[in-house]
Amino acid sequence: MKKYLMAAAAAAVLLASGTAAMAEAVKLQLKWVTQAQFAGYYVALAKGFYKEAGLDVTILPGGPDINPQQVLAGGGADVVVDWMPSALATREKGSAVVNIAQPFKRSGMMLTCRKETGITKPEDFRGKTLGVWFFGNEYPFLSWMSQLGIPTTGGTDGVTVIKQGFNVDPLIQKQADCISTMTYNEYWQVIDAGIPADQLVTFKYEDMGVATLEDGLYALEDKLKDPAFVETMAKFVKASMKGWDYARANGDEAAQIVIDNDASGAQTIEHQKRMMGEINKLTEGSDGTLDTAAADRTVETLMKGGSDPVITKKPEGAWTSAVTDKAKSM
Repeated sequence: MKKYLMAAAAAAVLLASGTAAMAEAVKLQLKWVTQAQFAGYYVALAKGFYKEAGLDVTILPGGPDINPQQVLAGGGADVVVDWMPSALATREKGSAVVNIAQPFKRSGMMLTCRKETGITKPEDFRGKTLGVWFFGNEYPFLSWMSQLGIPTTGGTDGVTVIKQGFNVDPLIQKQADCISTMTYNEYWQVIDAGIPADQLVTFKYEDMGVATLEDGLYALEDKLKDPAFVETMAKFVKASMKGWDYARANGDEAAQIVIDNDASGAQTIEHQKRMMGEINKLTEGSDGTLDTAAADRTVETLMKGGSDPVITKKPEGAWTSAVTDKAKSM
């Protein structure tokens, strides 16, 4: 009997190791640091959704010095989270990146202004100083200003643009009249810094008709020519969307999972719970399928850059439904 138990135990170990060996390795590069913006992926990892799909997923946090597209091109990741403006600009410059899924249906980007500046509508931006994120995040803003006919070179008829760090200091310290914020993050940092909501005026890109797609999943075109890679990505997308569904249904637990994965220790559970609530509004109703009409609007917005458009021509092959179609058939 003892020999039988030992043999059974050994067989179980071999089976487990064999299963682990068969798991397909996938590296995901995030656009930014560990936070609820990426909760769906962390939830899918923590709840075993990736493992159930036969995947061994490694999530790589981003940061101010990490460009997801560079990581992808350099082979450091199989798939990355990025905004479509950055991806399309990268593609036009020669790196064939392709959108394979779009977990975020709506944009969370906006400009947040001090009410005391007298700004009540976009035309009031003239003569003001605006904080703008760069490193690929400036594209929607520049396109918006171009559509408004407002120069970004300063002066009373234009706006003075300052390169905003990934914080809200320019607004708090009154170095800028408005700053870039996300509905789920920096806006609340302004509130926490002591400026109440009734002393702020916000302009959501979604409401202004200049929203561009954010937080899509991108892979390299060459790799997508391999049916085996497409199948791996389909498994990944399906498990990831299961993670997003779970995060929407269990916001507090999802926030705690994010905290558990934050190696920096910089995040707080209160902020992540609040962020989770806002992020859920952006992913609600998404099964990962890209809305091609929204992608076309993104392209149109980016091409309306006046003398300096983000992209100069409509892209071909910049997105595919092959991965999400296969994921839905699984």
